[in-house]
Amino acid sequence: MSFALKEEKDFKYIEEGEGEVLLLLHGLMGALSNWEDVINEFKSEYRVIIPMLPLYDLPLLTTGVKTLSKYIHKFVKHKNLTNFTLLGNSLGGHVALIYVLAHPENVKGLVLTGSSGLYENAFGGSFPKRESRDFVKQKVEYTFFDPAVATDELVDDVFQTINDRNRVIRILAMAKSAIRHNMAKDLHKITMPVALIWGKNDKITPPEVAVEFSQLLTNSELHWIDECGHAPMMEQPVEFNKYLKQFLEKLKK
Repeated sequence: MSFALKEEKDFKYIEEGEGEVLLLLHGLMGALSNWEDVINEFKSEYRVIIPMLPLYDLPLLTTGVKTLSKYIHKFVKHKNLTNFTLLGNSLGGHVALIYVLAHPENVKGLVLTGSSGLYENAFGGSFPKRESRDFVKQKVEYTFFDPAVATDELVDDVFQTINDRNRVIRILAMAKSAIRHNMAKDLHKITMPVALIWGKNDKITPPEVAVEFSQLLTNSELHWIDECGHAPMMEQPVEFNKYLKQFLEKLKK
């Protein structure tokens, strides 16, 4: 990925373009590069910002989705961001939901894609065996409709991560935190416009999760993307960006 990583105080992030802010949050096994096609599509009209979530840097006792939401609040204050659109994939969507419940005054619209917060089937129901790259490859492929999206580079990144004991412990702690922190009873409090852009073939947060989100979020719209798994902005970027652009145009009105 060709974008420069900026570092200020305790924050690492990518920032491209100028204009209204799109704040993008990656998932548990995700990376800033997951949003590359979104950056390229929207940086000519928007200020696209992606903070690196400190998934592996938090004290174990405080590793959880609420702590990540507080981190995002600190980042928003540091960058003096207001009236922005917040996007989250997978765990990033979960963090976004917690954030907008606490700070709705900062956010004009919310986009969720493959978001946790209701139900998820992380790693296909089992955690990768650290010694087996083939097993990791299968599980990364499981994330997508088209296994070819799981490039060697992507598989190697995940394999490296889960062979780091400290990272594994925090991944498991974060995953358990996400499962415990079910959002179903709180979603009706979110009244801002929400776009749900979902892969029809998502096996980690399957289609019924998107339907439940759409029922519980009172001001939401749901868009399906065919032949697409858990990360639509990576697997079907043209379709994803089309729906995102439509939603952003509505927010301008």
